[in-house]
Amino acid sequence: MSSAADVTRLIPVGDQLFTASEVLSTLSPFLSAARALRIREAVQQRITQVSPVLEGLFDRGNASAVMRSAEGLGYQHVHIIDTSENFKESNRVTQGAEKWLDVHVWPDTRECLGTLKQSGCKVYVTHLKRARDLRDIAFDGPALLVFGNEKEGVSETALEFADERVQLPMWGFSQSFNISVAAALCLFHIREERLRRLGVAGDVPSAEQLRFEAEFYLRAVEHAEAILLRARGRKPATHEAGA
Repeated sequence: MSSAADVTRLIPVGDQLFTASEVLSTLSPFLSAARALRIREAVQQRITQVSPVLEGLFDRGNASAVMRSAEGLGYQHVHIIDTSENFKESNRVTQGAEKWLDVHVWPDTRECLGTLKQSGCKVYVTHLKRARDLRDIAFDGPALLVFGNEKEGVSETALEFADERVQLPMWGFSQSFNISVAAALCLFHIREERLRRLGVAGDVPSAEQLRFEAEFYLRAVEHAEAILLRARGRKPATHEAGA
């Protein structure tokens, strides 16, 4: 039986709305017990309050590498500001990471950071000048960590929205890390600090975890939409007829 909370968080599938419990019960026969357990564990570790923002990267490979690191460390949202005409298409690095992420693409920096800041996010911009050590920041609330492109770094617009400029400490002669390396180091540190400060890195409320599991079931099961619609006696869309 679905709880009242479950019913209020309906999940759109095709032209129908399903509760999380319906999705889980219908799709569970198509997942192994080990896969279902892995999804449940991943949901408990998921970080939704802190998100990386990639501004105008030239190389899709770098963006894909950041997404792979973010997903592997348990982050749910990645924001991409696609301002570069030279943005290269390449999915070879993610190895399926995008499947599990919510990737939000924005046309420009002002719209992205303005919208997200209004929603309550603090904006931390990676920069080499007048920047605080990343290790001094407590990422225990809604926050964005903005990474600039491979040549110029973050834009002046991004700096306008910054609550803080942050940087990673370096002990060698190099001035900066590669963007994908810097992002991986920052996101790993933030996860570890959240764990130390809050006792747990993940932040999905227990009342929301069932919905997250259902969303991941939809991504994990091949032809999930067709299976759910058929379970209701609905005809799936034509392109799914062979499911």
